Amino acid sequence: MYPTSLAAAVLTSGNRTIVYVVGAVALAALVVARLLVRQVLRAGEGTERMREIAAAVQEGANAYLARQLRTLAVFAVVVFFLLMLLPADNWSQRAGRSLFFLVGALFSAVTGYIGMRLAVRANVRVAAAAREATPAEGEPEKNLTEVAHRATRIAFRTGGVVGMCTVGLGLLGAVCVVLVYAADAPKVLEGFGLGAALIAMFMRVGGGIFTKAADVGADLVGKVEQGIPEDDPRNAATIADNVGDNVGDCAGMAADLFESYAVTLVAALILGKAAFGDYGLAFPLIVPAIGVITAVVGIFAVSPRRSDRGGMSAINRGFLVSAVISLAGVAVAAFVYLPSSYAELKGVTVPGIHDHTGDPRVLALVAVALGIVLAALIQQLTGYFTETSRRPVRDVGKSSLTGPATVVLAGVALGMESAVYTALLIGLTVYGAFLLGGSSIMLALFAVALAGTGLLTTVGVIVAMDTFGPVADNAQGIAEMSGDVRGAGAQVLTDLDAVGNTTKAITKGIAIATAVLAAAALFGSYRDAIATSVAEVGAKANELTLSMDISQPNNLFGLILGSAVVFLFSGLAINAVSRSAGSVVYEVRRQFREHPGIMNFTEKPEYGRVVDICTKDALRELATPGLLAWDNAKKLVEDGNHGGKGSEAHEATVIGDTVGDPFKDTAGPAINPLLKVMNLVALLIAPAVVRFSYGGDASAGLRAAVAGVALIVVIAAVSVSKRRSVTVS
Repeated sequence: MYPTSLAAAVLTSGNRTIVYVVGAVALAALVVARLLVRQVLRAGEGTERMREIAAAVQEGANAYLARQLRTLAVFAVVVFFLLMLLPADNWSQRAGRSLFFLVGALFSAVTGYIGMRLAVRANVRVAAAAREATPAEGEPEKNLTEVAHRATRIAFRTGGVVGMCTVGLGLLGAVCVVLVYAADAPKVLEGFGLGAALIAMFMRVGGGIFTKAADVGADLVGKVEQGIPEDDPRNAATIADNVGDNVGDCAGMAADLFESYAVTLVAALILGKAAFGDYGLAFPLIVPAIGVITAVVGIFAVSPRRSDRGGMSAINRGFLVSAVISLAGVAVAAFVYLPSSYAELKGVTVPGIHDHTGDPRVLALVAVALGIVLAALIQQLTGYFTETSRRPVRDVGKSSLTGPATVVLAGVALGMESAVYTALLIGLTVYGAFLLGGSSIMLALFAVALAGTGLLTTVGVIVAMDTFGPVADNAQGIAEMSGDVRGAGAQVLTDLDAVGNTTKAITKGIAIATAVLAAAALFGSYRDAIATSVAEVGAKANELTLSMDISQPNNLFGLILGSAVVFLFSGLAINAVSRSAGSVVYEVRRQFREHPGIMNFTEKPEYGRVVDICTKDALRELATPGLLAWDNAKKLVEDGNHGGKGSEAHEATVIGDTVGDPFKDTAGPAINPLLKVMNLVALLIAPAVVRFSYGGDASAGLRAAVAGVALIVVIAAVSVSKRRSVTVS
């Protein structure tokens, strides 16, 4: 056992054994990831031309991510030393907080890098698998169902590697902190969560700017102005577009979900220690460990069958199998591990919890179940609003017949409507979990955190679903650019790409849910940090209170300011995409103008120029920031349901797509890590705010100076961003 100065909770020998077992599960997840890598890489890579294009995409993605990580490394070192300046109980905590900040940042970056690294090697293999659907001259017709299933399996197991790395590294980091720091682990874990969240935010923003700048630029010049297909090799932005899918949707989203995993564990352990005492240091780790095991089952359960109605059937089946087994596993863990009454909880110092009526096992199980059910409902809801076979997407597709404006309006309206239902589901989950605590605020907040860990049990499969999307998209791009996949094979890839758009949308919905649950739980952690700091400086209860009454002007102003940050952040991100896309448009136009032989294939486009533009713009815009259905509606039109390429309907959906892309893939997803970064920063600086506001260390001048410097930095960053213009070659 380790003594602790924070509370009476300790890491007992029995709990230490459980944590070791959880660590072994985390390592096992990494072993499974390695086995899946070998399965994916055993598949064929297609023709020489396909391999050349894939190599160009790999080179661009590796170059971008390497430059981005070098840029972020400098930032991480600065934050490492800043964290050392913040108050802690002792130097061991300070050093651990800073050290595990770097570990969290490293794990987040590694998760993103692995996702990108394998995705750029798997996409050509998916294209090669689909190519087998087209028989050679003299060969009999191929079984399209079997070919599609083989391609689906390769793409999804590629995502499975990223999913296993996400849950494995996230759980391993938390286990290491708990084993080293025992009951002091929650404070050190704040650094781990911040590292994961910061890197995820920058990778999400940078990757989002890159991918959407290339995508929008390629669409506007290629599809609208030149009337050529999306992945036509004559378009100089096609390689950059495919690179962007990997650095944005693979690397960025993998890092995003990793930080959701890490931050939720941080909140659950902080609140678990306060609400459940000794048991709260282990149970929040047991739940995601069960999720690791069920994720493996879910990934292998995604094996398409002849009876499946569509590409999403197998994926839905794998997700639901994983969710059901997780629920059963958590039920067993709760009733075997936890006591039957609150009076039996050891190490709890929060008044009133020992007197609470009811069964802590029921609270834990119902709270986790709420998170699992939320994930399943969001998956179904998002699928309804994004699948090509459903009415909402078809309605948006029909609106293309009346022009670009109606496509934009229909898409915005559909997105807003779907957001209402998602928000309602998330709100009901938070409220339901909160009610489980009864009269105890701490138990209520811990129940919210447990709902978050319940959501985490599905993350392994969710990450696999997310990576499936860009892999399928890139596979279609490689096929079209090479010209070596035609007929039935091309149709297989088109169908996979439509499924991939849906899986990416589902992942974004789940990411939003994790952000809300983590924010609610971290708010409880913030309250606990304030209360602890007040006790340490000896402030009287009437001297400092944490009031959340929005009728108070300071609280109302904070609420308005916090809401404004989201709009400012989104606006800056969308403007960044607009500027970078403008640069891409000018460059692609220049190449078509100065090299007319590109259109008849006698001259080759300069792909590297566009990749370089997107790379420089994305990294430049990183300093400033510090969902739905239009892609599939576009697919319907391109498939000929509402007009062919070059028609007004086609151009309308392309324009609608370019409007929706920055919202869907840049500003929207980047808000999730932004919220968690803001929450964690507030949590980390709370003790310093209290210390320099009350007691012997109080200093109004110091507080004013820090606030002033922060304000100047924000104003300067926004001003620099606003002065930037479109770069013209």
